[in-house]
Amino acid sequence: MPAVDTAAALRQAVDETLSNFLAREAASLESADPALGALSSLARSYVLASGKRLRPTFGYWGWRGVAGLAPALEAVLPALAGLELLHAFALVQDDVMDGSATRRGRPTAHEVLAAEHSAAGRAGSAGRFGAAGAVLLGDLLLVWADRMQLQARVSAAALLAARRHYDEMRIATIAGQYLDVLSDAESDAWSVERALRVARLKTAGYTVTGPLLLGAALADGEPHGSVAGAYTVYGEAVGEAFQLRDDLLGVFGDPVITGKPAGEDLRTGKPTVLLLLARQLATAAQRTALCQLPDDAADVARLTDVVAETGAVDAVEAMVEHRITTALDALVGAPIDPASRSALSDLAITATSRRA
Repeated sequence: MPAVDTAAALRQAVDETLSNFLAREAASLESADPALGALSSLARSYVLASGKRLRPTFGYWGWRGVAGLAPALEAVLPALAGLELLHAFALVQDDVMDGSATRRGRPTAHEVLAAEHSAAGRAGSAGRFGAAGAVLLGDLLLVWADRMQLQARVSAAALLAARRHYDEMRIATIAGQYLDVLSDAESDAWSVERALRVARLKTAGYTVTGPLLLGAALADGEPHGSVAGAYTVYGEAVGEAFQLRDDLLGVFGDPVITGKPAGEDLRTGKPTVLLLLARQLATAAQRTALCQLPDDAADVARLTDVVAETGAVDAVEAMVEHRITTALDALVGAPIDPASRSALSDLAITATSRRA
């Protein structure tokens, strides 16, 4: 397979790799016991149904930036596609922790499993079964992600270097998620700086920076210092901007497009950068309103207006723009393939100006 220079072609290659891998793994799992078919089916639908495939895309251009046009994409596709399984693992368990009912406009994994439990008339709590099953589904997806990483056909040195970055991504994701959970319990003591630290760990680390560095490692072992430096600055800036856009969509996004209920962060009082800035910029009356959790949709709508009135939206938009500029500046003069520089410049804008 030649180099892929369109998002659609890359997505198709990633989807085909994932589909073939999951079909083999599902068959192996179900051969142990037919009851495992429900788990493998849910895993396949969760991974293949939708998604932007951002992580394999950043990984691909990180690889191309160092490898150029010469190597065959098939050699690294398993490692790139495996990042989607890591992402699915994080989403499944994040939904359990947050008690989310929907993801991408569909019921979350624990809700699906709970509904199956009820429909089958099984004994015990459907909710507890759903949560337990979803945790195990996340564990399974993580093991499968590890397995896919090792299927890349590159040198042992390149595979080991890529593995180091892959491990760092996973640690950062778990650390960031723990801090995210902690923020719900310490929302009054949380700061903008700490919320951005969570974004660097939980979002930037495994969405942008990690995939870029992993891709570069697949091409040539541990990436050259100047390449690693450019990818790190770019990745942290784009990753933070990505999370800041998520904060905005969490309050102002269209549920039909985002696949999530509108105003969820307002309902829970989650200390996002947007809401922390809103409280800092608010008048006394606005701050009093923002410190109250809404009871219904009308309250959510009123609080949404309050957030906008504080000027916090403009402040967050300015933070996004600043980070995009930082990311683009990091690519200037970086010793990477020109096609990758152009693609990453475009991604910095499209990934942080999305509506879902």
